[in-house]
Amino acid sequence: MKHPRSHRQSIHPRLTDAILESISDGVFTVDHDWRITSFNRAAEGITGIKRGEALGRRCSEVFRSSMCEATCALRRTLATGKAVIGASCYIVDAQGRRIPISISTAVLRDERGRVAGGAETFRDLSDLAALREELVARYRVGGMTSRSPLMQRIFDVLPAIASSPSTVLVLGQTGTGKEVVARTIHTLSQRHAGPFVAVNCAALPDTLLESELFGYKAGAFTGAVKSKPGRFALARGGTIFLDEIGEITPALQVRLLRVLQEHAYEPLGATRAERTDARVIVATNRDLAALVRRGAFREDLYYRINVVRIELPALHRRAEDIPLLVTQFIERFNRLQGRHVSGIAPEALALLMGYEWPGNVRELENCIERAFILCTGDQIAVRDLPPELLARTTAVAAPGARAAHAEFDAQIIRAALKRHGGNRLAAARALGIHKTTLHRKIKRLGIPLPARDGRSRREG
Repeated sequence: MKHPRSHRQSIHPRLTDAILESISDGVFTVDHDWRITSFNRAAEGITGIKRGEALGRRCSEVFRSSMCEATCALRRTLATGKAVIGASCYIVDAQGRRIPISISTAVLRDERGRVAGGAETFRDLSDLAALREELVARYRVGGMTSRSPLMQRIFDVLPAIASSPSTVLVLGQTGTGKEVVARTIHTLSQRHAGPFVAVNCAALPDTLLESELFGYKAGAFTGAVKSKPGRFALARGGTIFLDEIGEITPALQVRLLRVLQEHAYEPLGATRAERTDARVIVATNRDLAALVRRGAFREDLYYRINVVRIELPALHRRAEDIPLLVTQFIERFNRLQGRHVSGIAPEALALLMGYEWPGNVRELENCIERAFILCTGDQIAVRDLPPELLARTTAVAAPGARAAHAEFDAQIIRAALKRHGGNRLAAARALGIHKTTLHRKIKRLGIPLPARDGRSRREG
């Protein structure tokens, strides 16, 4: 009785060529000197480079990819023997256009199993990127991005507010983006070509703030050897943004009231008033109405600045924006630092979604910047997040939110265990916690475990 042939059947080169020519992904191979040895039809179409021009040239000369500038995925594959799947980058085509692509790499071996070079497939993501930009544009107004219904209501009225000359009061907790709102109003207004001047009223003592806002004349005080224009003068034809307006003293409130009522002010040491046409936007994280009741803020000034009011919600009230903001921050840090972090791991994003964010959007941005710096892989992982965030996410939840946080924890742990085939040590490492901590959480949350630990060998 004849046994079937056990050795691997080779595929005829012509059949291989036909297969490569029929697929829609670009495919090329290189030898040990990084010179291109094959280049399929789809690769020609995506790059705009003819096969004859590509063959024999170094791949970096042909593709001019963003990965060529930093870490070459194919070089990493040949060094480690591990394939790269779906990494994002861009190439520069024959016309000089940046083309977003996703790439996958593999080691190329000959019939004897020896390494002969490398193979890379790449897919044009231009249509996907355009669709993504279109979707993001639906949730963007000026420099602000949000899917939240609470923010969408603000987005709906921003163009009308921008077109009016009225004073605007922006309310919101620290870090909610009050200055971003002010800049957006300025950008959408007819004053967009003029200056945008921002002043933090809490950063300076009263005497310095007065001269900063209104300027001074030469000889107004010791050391004033020449005149200096104030921020209201610098903001002519544009917008002045007064942040932390609730911190100014009653004496300065009187002077500011005159500016809003008469559009005039007197620099220190001046003998006559100067005019200003600057649009005024003010902001605070304090309850101005309560300050008025206590006599700490002038009632007439309050009514003068409270013409148009925008109240920004805290980030925990618009948690659906967290994935969008995280993506936006990662893209910006990639551009600034020349890196190619593709995104954030699901387990890490789930932790961000379960956090209260007392510092709001600013705290989230700082968190992602820190994680971006520490990230050594293709994605931001749990281990890259600040320890204090992990502790507060699991331990400082309000009583009404404890069940939600417990469910978040359980989902994260189940996902990690599933991804690592039940291997608890590997799951603990992926979550950035000790194995005993994972065991304790599993027991506390009542997560059922498979009979086997999913380890191929005994791990400590």
